[in-house]
Amino acid sequence: MRGVLACALAAVAGCRPAPAREPGGERVLTFSVLNRDRRVGEAEIRIEPDGMRVTHFAFRDRGRGPDTRATEMLDPSGTLHWFHVTGVDYSRAPVDEQLEESRGVLTWRSPSEHGQAPIGTGWYVSAQGGIDPYALLARALRHTTGHHLKLLPTGEAWLDDDTEREIPIAGVTRHLRRVAIAGLDYTPQVIWLDEDDEMFAGGDSTFAAIRTGAEAVMPALLADNLAWSSARAARLAARLAHSPPDGKLAIIHARLYDSERRTVVPDATVVVAGDRIGAVGDAATPVPAGSRVIDAHGRTLLPGLWDMHVHLQIAEASLLFLASGVTTIRDLGNHPDEIDARVARFDTGTEIGPHVLRAGLIDGPGDHAAPYGIIASSLSDALAAVSRYADTGYVQIKIYSSIPPAWVPAIAAAAHARGLRVSGHIPNGMNAADAVLQGFDEIQHVNYLFLRFLAGPGDDTRTLLRITRVAERGGELDLDGPDVERFLDLLAAHRTVLDPTLVAFDGQFTSDPGELEPLLVPYADRLPAQVVRLRKSVGLAAPGGQRARFRASFAALQRLVKRAWDRGIPIVAGTDRSAGMSLLRELELYVQAGIPPADVLSLATIGAARTMGQDRDAGSIAAGKRADLVLVDGDPTRDIAALRNTDVVVCRGVVYDPAELFAAAGMRPR
Repeated sequence: MRGVLACALAAVAGCRPAPAREPGGERVLTFSVLNRDRRVGEAEIRIEPDGMRVTHFAFRDRGRGPDTRATEMLDPSGTLHWFHVTGVDYSRAPVDEQLEESRGVLTWRSPSEHGQAPIGTGWYVSAQGGIDPYALLARALRHTTGHHLKLLPTGEAWLDDDTEREIPIAGVTRHLRRVAIAGLDYTPQVIWLDEDDEMFAGGDSTFAAIRTGAEAVMPALLADNLAWSSARAARLAARLAHSPPDGKLAIIHARLYDSERRTVVPDATVVVAGDRIGAVGDAATPVPAGSRVIDAHGRTLLPGLWDMHVHLQIAEASLLFLASGVTTIRDLGNHPDEIDARVARFDTGTEIGPHVLRAGLIDGPGDHAAPYGIIASSLSDALAAVSRYADTGYVQIKIYSSIPPAWVPAIAAAAHARGLRVSGHIPNGMNAADAVLQGFDEIQHVNYLFLRFLAGPGDDTRTLLRITRVAERGGELDLDGPDVERFLDLLAAHRTVLDPTLVAFDGQFTSDPGELEPLLVPYADRLPAQVVRLRKSVGLAAPGGQRARFRASFAALQRLVKRAWDRGIPIVAGTDRSAGMSLLRELELYVQAGIPPADVLSLATIGAARTMGQDRDAGSIAAGKRADLVLVDGDPTRDIAALRNTDVVVCRGVVYDPAELFAAAGMRPR
């Protein structure tokens, strides 16, 4: 303890102290895990003289969050050859991951994977080891010829940036390194190393870890990260955005999906002028001289898709949306300053991205508060937040789980008075019927419809109970019974929109350890290696053979969505999961539930535009509307999976090659 305190005091002093050491000679690095300016967790790296490293990493997020302890052994060359981590992951599922070396062979095992390889053939990266594995990998990359390494179990990593920065801390300049590791995820992982190549800081504006005592410098490091990633995004935009000559584009011989009539028009021609559709007609429609011409050869041309539930944070997410044919998204909660600036970059073309409709999230304070949006300590704060969002062009207010129920009518009234829609999670202490009666225009997440019947007066629906209760008992709910019928009557009478986000529960309810999350299965051979590893552990723990029960509950979620559709209750397709690719799975789940593919395509295009009051400007392929188009190989009105075969995407009249966009996000060609 004495060594930890010494390290903290030295960091506050801003000097570069001698490493904190316990009486046994080990070095101790301690960290604060921050959400904004709140300390929500802690980490420690204890480095023994013999090369052993013992780490602890934990933070708390609305009843979730990891808590892991790891032991690592490095050989004299600095190569990891023994590793064991236990604890729980972000979803509180058990973690038990191990690497060991015997007779020159590395063997690894965990609940989701196992394998072996000769030592020296790759660098093993832990899936659940906290913050230290990234520092160890960064150190190895920095000192490897070419700054490139093969990874175990699979994949490769390389340095996308390695820049020394002089960072003032408490009046003293520290020489830190900003290191960006590419190949692990869709976007490079940016961390900061100290003068000894040890972890100093990492993370983003939602959750970040930094050395104890240096917390005040985290905003400056995040601003530096943002400047680097913005410059990188601008370079990608210059390379990947293909503007037609003089803004003239024509797509000919297309099977055009008419989202208003839900039919397909053969051999159609679409002419684009700038960022608008100039004309739509048959094969005889004249094409202006000098146009870039794309011959569809009978492929299907659709309006750009809409994902109505997004939290846009990682830089490469915007590439993945467009690559998947998603040209409009609705952001349902973010850091206001960051999302506002990013949308401005999308609109000016200095960063590639879809159209963005912003919804402002408002939550109450406490341990279960949302990690982004505006936290209101009083009703007057909440009403001020409504005004702030309205004044800066937001179109919707999202009420979150810790808002006191008594505030809901006033927040809804204030939002409606400014022309904003109202939606959200159902606040703790309310149920979905109450929310509709008190001003909600829309409900996020289908689990809240089930909690209307499954949650009791003493249940805290801000916790993981909001998911686990539905997984355990959702299949028991009588969807044909009078209680559910009356509830659907209420939704239908109020024209309450449902944003089911089925894909957010799909993997949690249905996946066993070792099974890749279903939405990513069609892309398994194309994904960055670490994405595959982490997404094999998304399923809820299902002790005692409960997985069949959870799967029955997921089937019940799908049945309720279909029942709502049959009643004419508006549904919008949102995901709250992986950018772009998850929307295609969401639509696939609607088709599996029994909604015809042509109707599913309509709700993801013109239906979404109508919900947001933008159907005169978007949502269908018609003269005068936005030039947002997707050309796919196949017929998604017959097989919704054809949406994964994007060949050309047009957004704001600019042409994109999906293969190039996927590659820029670290994915291999299809």
